[in-house]
Amino acid sequence: MPLYALLTRLSEASLRTEDPAEVGAALAALGERVAEALRRHVPEARWLHSYAVLEPCDYLDVFEAPNEEVAARAAQVIRSLGHATTEVWTLVPWERFRALGRGR
Repeated sequence: MPLYALLTRLSEASLRTEDPAEVGAALAALGERVAEALRRHVPEARWLHSYAVLEPCDYLDVFEAPNEEVAARAAQVIRSLGHATTEVWTLVPWERFRALGRGR
């Protein structure tokens, strides 16, 4: 199944708190809402890895999806719930990339 990277940058409105001490709880609650929405609206996508990123985005997720339409739907879910901007990149495993260069 094709691999995708999803870069997400949250808007300030997505955390709904002005108290820095509450940011962790707000992020956890948002993460739970997003995960549930992804399970419901994009069940054919399978999340493999999630990372917090220091800049320029907030998160990097790596997931499998059967095609780019499903990957785009995943980005739409995250954009709508996280009040976020997203980028979706197609990933080609290195060995496959090398094989393509050899005409295989």
